[in-house]
Amino acid sequence: MVMDREKQRQRYIAGTEGAPPVPPPGGYRGAKRQQSAYVSPAPAPATAGYTAGETAAAAIEKKPSSVFSRIVLAVAGLFAGILLIVMIAGGTDLLYGVTMFALQLVVVGLVVAALVTSRGRMLGSIALVITLLFNVATVGGLSALRTSAAGTYDGMKSDEQKHEEAYPGIKDIDPQEALDQQSVEEVRAAAADLFADVRDQVTAQFGYQWVQVGDEDLRPERNAYGGESMLYEFATEGWATTEPIHDYATKVAIMDLIDQIVVDHGMYGLYAFNDPSESSIDPSVMTKLYGSDDPHTQHTWESYTENYPDPMRFYADIYDLANGDDSFRSTRDAQNARTGEPLEGLQLVVIASAVLQEADREAFEKKLEEYPGFY
Repeated sequence: MVMDREKQRQRYIAGTEGAPPVPPPGGYRGAKRQQSAYVSPAPAPATAGYTAGETAAAAIEKKPSSVFSRIVLAVAGLFAGILLIVMIAGGTDLLYGVTMFALQLVVVGLVVAALVTSRGRMLGSIALVITLLFNVATVGGLSALRTSAAGTYDGMKSDEQKHEEAYPGIKDIDPQEALDQQSVEEVRAAAADLFADVRDQVTAQFGYQWVQVGDEDLRPERNAYGGESMLYEFATEGWATTEPIHDYATKVAIMDLIDQIVVDHGMYGLYAFNDPSESSIDPSVMTKLYGSDDPHTQHTWESYTENYPDPMRFYADIYDLANGDDSFRSTRDAQNARTGEPLEGLQLVVIASAVLQEADREAFEKKLEEYPGFY
């Protein structure tokens, strides 16, 4: 018994007097561990990659957009579509009208109202982008450029303006002049005879040969009321010598010969723009145009005559690279590249303005009946 107590005391450690005995190894048979009455709640599962706060915010954003924001987006899209349709139709005046500006303000107001609501912010932002891209100022500016390029202003024109635009003549010019003067066909025939005479006599006296330069050109004249008249500016094909003419005395002799020929064809004598003794052009301006105010050193001689009151204007020019600088040479090179004309030598052309084609004469007279006393 004493030994048993001694063994029992050896099982205690110091300072543990009165403590209950230590359980045997492995615990008492049939013993169960007591569960705590308080169990801490398990944390709510979080979405992968998000904190609990971010998950809550995502839940808020997943709320469906409001009906109002959808309506605002539809209105913004519809208004942008209307602007584009009006622009395509050429209604620049309508785009800049009071109605369009008022509608634009209404759309902007609706977009702002959608932006201040949490459920309408996303669609409101889309509507804002549409409004910024397609608005009265932007689309109206594009329409104005398009209208200007196309020359269509029907939406802004009164019936009176449209009537003036269709005038067959030219403002401030008596249409009877077009009926009385040479037609396109008559100018063409007269110019052909004149060119042939000049070529033949210059070749006979000076030995120069000729080459045709370009083709004739027929362009409708504007009537100064915003439309095209039934009259034309007519330019014949040109003719040029195949050899240069550098000698001053030869230039003078050729121009004297041409002066006699044009007079024989019922035109006035030649007027030399480049000659200080004839021309009223200021010497400084003459130098810029012809390289000098002295015909001996000029790179260009330019002479002109006409057969007024008929419309023919005849030009005879001599280009001389020997008297020109690099800039003049570059100009002639560019002209040669465009038309194929020789770089230098004598060149002839006839131009007639506000001339009528024979085929249009009857239609021209009939159209004029809509404009009594009008020009």
